[in-house]
Amino acid sequence: MTDDSHTEPGSPNDAELPRPVVKRRRFNASLIWLVPALAALVGLSLVVHYWLQAGPQISISFQSAEGLDAGKTPVKYKNVVIGKVQKIRLSADHKRVQVTVALEKSAESFATEGTRYWVVRPRIGLGGVSGIDTLLSGSFIGADVGDSSTPQEDFKGLETPPSVNHGAPGRSYVLHTDDLGSLDIGSPVYYRRIQVGRVVSYELDKDGKGISIGIFVDGPNDRFVTTSTRFWNASGIDLSLGAGGLKVNTQSLASVLAGGIAFLDPRGPHDSTPAAELTSYQLFADQATAMAPPDGEPHYFRMRFEQSVRGMAVDAPVEFLGINIGKVVSVNLDYDEKTQRFPVVVGAVVYPQRLGKAYDKLVALAKARGENPDLSQLLGRMVEHGLRAQARTGNLLTGQLYVALDFVPHAAPVAFDPNAKPLLMPTVPGSFDKLQEQMASIVDKLDKIPFDSIGRNLDQTLAGLDATLKQVNGQTLPAFNDTLKGVQKTMGTASDALSSDSPLQQNLGTTLEQMQRMARSLRVLTDYLGEHPEALIRGRRPDDKPATTAAPPAAAARPPQGSQP
Repeated sequence: MTDDSHTEPGSPNDAELPRPVVKRRRFNASLIWLVPALAALVGLSLVVHYWLQAGPQISISFQSAEGLDAGKTPVKYKNVVIGKVQKIRLSADHKRVQVTVALEKSAESFATEGTRYWVVRPRIGLGGVSGIDTLLSGSFIGADVGDSSTPQEDFKGLETPPSVNHGAPGRSYVLHTDDLGSLDIGSPVYYRRIQVGRVVSYELDKDGKGISIGIFVDGPNDRFVTTSTRFWNASGIDLSLGAGGLKVNTQSLASVLAGGIAFLDPRGPHDSTPAAELTSYQLFADQATAMAPPDGEPHYFRMRFEQSVRGMAVDAPVEFLGINIGKVVSVNLDYDEKTQRFPVVVGAVVYPQRLGKAYDKLVALAKARGENPDLSQLLGRMVEHGLRAQARTGNLLTGQLYVALDFVPHAAPVAFDPNAKPLLMPTVPGSFDKLQEQMASIVDKLDKIPFDSIGRNLDQTLAGLDATLKQVNGQTLPAFNDTLKGVQKTMGTASDALSSDSPLQQNLGTTLEQMQRMARSLRVLTDYLGEHPEALIRGRRPDDKPATTAAPPAAAARPPQGSQP
């Protein structure tokens, strides 16, 4: 079946059909291409605007990308967005992550040296809670601009937020100590129990023998830090037992848990000039040590102990007549080939200025005599007068020892070289060691006592004593009882004989009356012979006849005293 309506070209009907006339207008074609041109111009303007408004790109390295998201995590300064994370990738050694950040044009100053970046996350520690707002908004990168204008593109991010931002009012100081203790970044700094700053950094010294701690004191309280200020470790609880009882001293609960530092000016006259930035101070262990008078120049000497010094430890006190003048810094064991013994060498550091006026007087006397006032020379004179070092017991409960410098009476002379380096201080056994030696001597003497022989003799003596006691109980005591009965009977008879109604008692009374009359007669005779001694030859003359005259007075008629009527 064919299509009759189709006409092949060149057929006779082709000439009869009209041809359409097409007219082209150039103006309409140019309007069609105007729209993409305008779009291109808009896009180009946007690109130029973005290029003009875009800030620098920087790279920040962190240990972990926790909380970071490419294209979403913002970079903030004082809670204002200054950039955004564009890309996160691992470093070539796979130890850190590289975060590419696009900063805004207005934040070009953050691409300079000294700028610090860190990830703000929720953090809970002894120093407090931070970043709690990121629980809802998500983590972000915090920034702190420095003071330099030198451009920089690569930065090493901080793992913890900085304790002090640039431009904060206040001053930084450096403290030197032997041990960090419980201090950490963020530990508080107190002045009169009020927190005025914090610990911002710490690091080992170059020689590894100490630690340098950086602290920041907020303004305006930094004016209280002077050139004479003393710092001490206020961590934990300070317990002291004295005549006033038990005392507990601490700065705050935070210092007990997280550690802390306190400072004060010393008592009395001192330099009150405010300290400059980054002034260095020594960090003392406690307030008492910090507020003590200056120690002055330290002096080192050694002591050689022949006996055991169990309980002697580093930092044990060195006392002179009960005054603390230093501490023990080393305890080492030595060997003596001659005696084949192991003496203990104790090293100590002393501060002579702790003696106060006594040391000043010793130095003045040495200068007055024209001698060298050096400590070694002064010690030489005192050694001649019996100065010796002893290891004494400081605590009976713990057995801790300390070194006591004291004058020992009748001390044996020793050789002392004041020019030796270091000085070797002569020693004597301590009182406890002497007690041990005396106890050992007593034990040796007790060992020499023949307790076995004494025991055997004592057994024989006890056996003889037992036999004697048996004899006494069997024979002597019954006979003694009979004797006592006889004595009792005799005493009864004597009592009956001496009773008031007994014949013996009556005869005794008559005899006593007769002896009384005889004594009276003898007295009369004696008086008469005293008046008439011739009566011994002539005999007694007769008595005179009584007179017939009137009676004499009563006093004259009274016979002489003692005469017989």
